[in-house]
Amino acid sequence: MMTEQDLRGWFAGRIPGDWFTGAPGMTIDRDEILIVGTLADVEAGEGVSVAAARAGRIKQFREDTREARIKIAREAEHRFGRKVSWGATAGDRTEIFTSAAVPHMTRLRMSERKVLDTLVESGIARSRSDALAWCVRLVGTKQKEWLDDLREALQSVEAVREAGPSL
Repeated sequence: MMTEQDLRGWFAGRIPGDWFTGAPGMTIDRDEILIVGTLADVEAGEGVSVAAARAGRIKQFREDTREARIKIAREAEHRFGRKVSWGATAGDRTEIFTSAAVPHMTRLRMSERKVLDTLVESGIARSRSDALAWCVRLVGTKQKEWLDDLREALQSVEAVREAGPSL
C-alpha cells in the first residue's frame, strides 16, 4: 500500500516542472486525489481587469494541459484506485476543473431527515443529497478550527501507530 508521501512523490515525478510556480498542493482521501497548482500571476496593465486576466490564465492552462492531465490522471487512477481531479490558482483566484461527487450511504433518523426535507422544501437544496452536502459544507466552514485540531490529532495518532511494533 502506498503512503501519502509515495503518492506525492509519484505525482512530483509525473507533473511537468514548468506547469506550476512550485510544488502543487495535493488533497488526498479514500476516493480522490485533488491536485491544485499555482500559476504565474498576471501582470495586468492600466484599464485591465486583474480578475478577468487571472480567469483567462487559468482557462488557458486548463486547455493547454488537458491531454497531458488526462494521461497522468488515467495512469494514476489505474495505479492507485482513486479518481484524480485538477485545479489551478492564479493570484487570489482558484478554480477546480474536475472533482468527484462520490455517493455515500448513510442512515438518518426521522429528525435528521426532517432537517434535510426542510432545506429542500425551502429551496435551499434541490434534494436530500444536495441538502446533506450543504450541511457538510456548513460544518466545514463554521467549525474549521475544530476540524483542523481534530485532523492534527489524527496525524499524531498515525505517527504513534507507525512508531509502534510491526507484525
